Amino acid sequence: MNQQFPTYKRKRLIKAQAQTNPHYGKPPLQRTISELLQTGVINLDKPSGPTSHQVTAWAKNILNIHKIGHGGTLDPKVTGVLPIALATATKTLGILHHVSKEYVCVMKLHQSTSEIKIRETCNHFIGEITQIPPREAAVKRQKRQRTIHYLHILEIKGNKVLFKVGCQAGTYIRTLCTDIGKKLGTGGHMDELRRTKSGLFTEKDSHSLQNILDAYYFWKKDSSQELKKIIQPMEALLDHTASIIVRDSAIDAICHGANLAMPGVLQVDTGIKIGDTIIIKSLKGEGIALAKSLMSTRDIIQKDKGIVADTTRVVMKKGTYPSIWKN
Repeated sequence: MNQQFPTYKRKRLIKAQAQTNPHYGKPPLQRTISELLQTGVINLDKPSGPTSHQVTAWAKNILNIHKIGHGGTLDPKVTGVLPIALATATKTLGILHHVSKEYVCVMKLHQSTSEIKIRETCNHFIGEITQIPPREAAVKRQKRQRTIHYLHILEIKGNKVLFKVGCQAGTYIRTLCTDIGKKLGTGGHMDELRRTKSGLFTEKDSHSLQNILDAYYFWKKDSSQELKKIIQPMEALLDHTASIIVRDSAIDAICHGANLAMPGVLQVDTGIKIGDTIIIKSLKGEGIALAKSLMSTRDIIQKDKGIVADTTRVVMKKGTYPSIWKN
């Protein structure tokens, strides 16, 4: 029985040594607020009532930016962690479709039953389960396999059950409550829901719209740096994804859509398999592009030539590093 939220612990292996030119690019944590407004992400604490789209639109207006997006839609009444990406960082949002989530839920049973039976029944839903998405979902209603990493009952009071659940992306908690109610024989439904984790984004590090508004106002008024505590570099969205670190000389070619060839590779994370989505980064830690790995970690370390990864989504601005490849 897996009782832990999935973690992403990888080791970085060195294939070759090289230096990075300090005159080009910038470590993500050294970006200015103006730069972060074009390449940042915010861990937003969504309130109950508005849609995810509406909340994101409000954030766009507050920050006065031209483009914004959110990762992992929450129903209007659901609260909690809603990662939003600003401007260029919206290119990285697709990565959130695959990260695990955690929720705190109040499930209401339609009839009374014993606490022992409730706990035993909930334990049956830990591991791989089969779900059919609810009618409200904007996806095809067919059976799908999902994994429940853990389900902890926090409190039982009358017909209401408060529990915390860690689950694979795409798991419907509304359906989970209905299915638990059916197995109990009492019937049941989701009464309240709050998302407390989305990948590496957690409830304790989230920010309300009011906090964002205040921080933006003070930045505009007196150059306060409070906003920098709220906007994280877009690389924060990618920290759970395996990385390949490349030479400065390979960066601009990748920014123009080139695939990653072996001579450009300096470092590689463990655990990469063929077909995995990986992030190509600079020696300064900047995200360059998302890519599909064409080799495993072992292949990358052992081989001297070949195409390592197929570039799928460039996230760095062209010209950030010099176009050595054109010469």
